[in-house]
Amino acid sequence: MKPLAVSMGDPAGIGLELAAQVWADRQGAPPFFLVGDADAFQRAGARLGLPQPNLRVIANAAEADAGDAFCVLQTPLAIEETPGEPDPVNAGATIAAIARGVAAVHDGAASGLVTLPIAKSVLHTADFGFPGHTEFIAHLTANDAWPHTRGPVMMLAGGALKVALATIHTPLKDVPAALTRDRVLHTARVVAEALRRDFGVANPRIALCGLNPHAGEDGHIGREEVEIVNPAAEQLRGEGIDITNARSADALFHEEARKTYDAAIALFHDQGLIPIKTLHFWDGVNISLGLPIIRTSPDHGTGFDIAGKGVARADSFRAALRMAWQMAERRAEA
Repeated sequence: MKPLAVSMGDPAGIGLELAAQVWADRQGAPPFFLVGDADAFQRAGARLGLPQPNLRVIANAAEADAGDAFCVLQTPLAIEETPGEPDPVNAGATIAAIARGVAAVHDGAASGLVTLPIAKSVLHTADFGFPGHTEFIAHLTANDAWPHTRGPVMMLAGGALKVALATIHTPLKDVPAALTRDRVLHTARVVAEALRRDFGVANPRIALCGLNPHAGEDGHIGREEVEIVNPAAEQLRGEGIDITNARSADALFHEEARKTYDAAIALFHDQGLIPIKTLHFWDGVNISLGLPIIRTSPDHGTGFDIAGKGVARADSFRAALRMAWQMAERRAEA
């Protein structure tokens, strides 16, 4: 298989440090190349005291290989980065790195894309126009052929738990209005297909969270479960998807409960993020389901407060690389 593409993220954050760490100690990591600024990558490694790699700057993603040299698809910064001090002047390079990474996968030069963290507030100064990575990548692949239910759906995953989100960065007061039957149906279809296609689960079991305390107690504590969530679940079961009715989220994520399903669908952000970060704070992975390309990301931000200090942990980036590689292997075998 082709190596993975890794977009550099915000150069003032910890992303390039993580790439330098993992390349210096590649045990267990799949092959990857960087889409970003080669000099910035070398500076990140030097700040960590890492040996300088055998660097090969390439002009085309097709030139990347899995040899001993570290390949960088050169995407230059406008100015040299300062760790911990993001500069909007470099926003264009950050955006270009994502777009070139997507193109590398689209063109068959990379098996998947792993995105290092960006700062949305910085990118918006460059008229980015998208809430984040997920929506931008969905836009870039919107015209690509895809015979399955199209996402994106955000899933956070680790060895002990996979949880997808029906709503993502929606203010809590707006969640009930956003939580339509169609949204529940769409999310579950994407998750069920992805579990089969990308995770090798032949007969996926999905647990569906309720919105209200105690999953509404038959309408006594809110009507969303009775009017929206459970009717959607019934329709999905009619389509052959093994999914529960709304279950009380407070009893859904302990060890015994997790044995009863392959993935859970949370209805709002913190309902899903709290359990995944409790179980996988250091090694959780953000995955975009239902897209023509494979995209994973570390489940953390830019870490501006620790950038350049040599204390950032690469566990989540390593896990994102491994998960993207495993997903690519399964798609290649299909």
